[in-house]
Amino acid sequence: MLEKLANIETKYLELRDQMMDPDIISDNKKSIQLSRDVSWMQEIYDLYQDYKKAHQQKKDAQEMIDTEQDSEMQEMAKEQLKDSEYRIQDLEAKIKIALLPKDPNDEKNIYLEIRPAAGGNEAGLFAAELLKMYLGYAAKKWWKTEITEEQLSDIGGIKFAMVKISWNKVYSIMKFESWVHRVQRIPATESQGRVHTSTVTVAIMPEVEDVDFVIDPKDVEMDTYAASSSGGQNANKNQTGVRLRHLPSGLIVNIWDSKSQLQNKDKARSVLKSRLYQIEMDKKTAETKSLRGDQIGNGDRSEKIRTYNYPQDRITDHRIHQSWSNLPVFLTWEIEDMINALVLENQTRLLEKSMG
Repeated sequence: MLEKLANIETKYLELRDQMMDPDIISDNKKSIQLSRDVSWMQEIYDLYQDYKKAHQQKKDAQEMIDTEQDSEMQEMAKEQLKDSEYRIQDLEAKIKIALLPKDPNDEKNIYLEIRPAAGGNEAGLFAAELLKMYLGYAAKKWWKTEITEEQLSDIGGIKFAMVKISWNKVYSIMKFESWVHRVQRIPATESQGRVHTSTVTVAIMPEVEDVDFVIDPKDVEMDTYAASSSGGQNANKNQTGVRLRHLPSGLIVNIWDSKSQLQNKDKARSVLKSRLYQIEMDKKTAETKSLRGDQIGNGDRSEKIRTYNYPQDRITDHRIHQSWSNLPVFLTWEIEDMINALVLENQTRLLEKSMG
């Protein structure tokens, strides 16, 4: 491990110097990639510096114990030795996690996409509750949110919603929320008091840049429309809404929330890139599933990851086999404990694999 840390330290210092090279600064693609590499190494570099300092403190304390005649100084040195040994153990654990294989998307912003699946109106109502939960959690974390696309139902549910969430390492925190969320409860419209089961799909997609993924302009058709609705039925006569159609895949993106057609076009392109990038990631995951089966979140889009059971006041995450109670509070964005448990479980599985 020490040899690996020393190599990373050397490489980090080299890359940091390269970032000041005018040729690198003028090349946007190289500059972005270099910044990512430096950002990834920064944490390990800082931990390694602390690790070396802790070892030096341990060495100094041991020398004092061996040479110092004063009893008070001896006791002080023993305390310093104990503290430095504890510090070394703590740093070793953090370094092992920092050295785990990195998801290249962890640093990125995300698009959160929510769609009702099975269950009709009840699924749409629960989709709206999930959207509110995620927006509240983002506000609690001081993340920036922007609803880029939203289609509402007549009874207060949603047919579809997409939210851009921006902040440092949002994807690393939110990526395990993808796939199928199941709710079991008595719908407000149910006169017989029977428990219904409905499902909602959640997709977490990293925001991608041209350095990650490039769309051929010839593959995209663009239409504009007056922007109070995705279908163009409105009183607004300005053609500010933008519809992009990706011809090879058939994907369609509608964006109309900004007053500027140019802004809506930029947003639509960003969403389209993220969706296409996600498709490519899903293909790679399917191809390497047997190799990456030790990680959380490698199932397909039909995988049920969580159940919200109202009669039993229980939320269960099926990937880590853990349950939480107090469901109403959970849905008011108190989901930190579950997200932390998922991140910890994923790190644990990766650590177990790295050791053997």
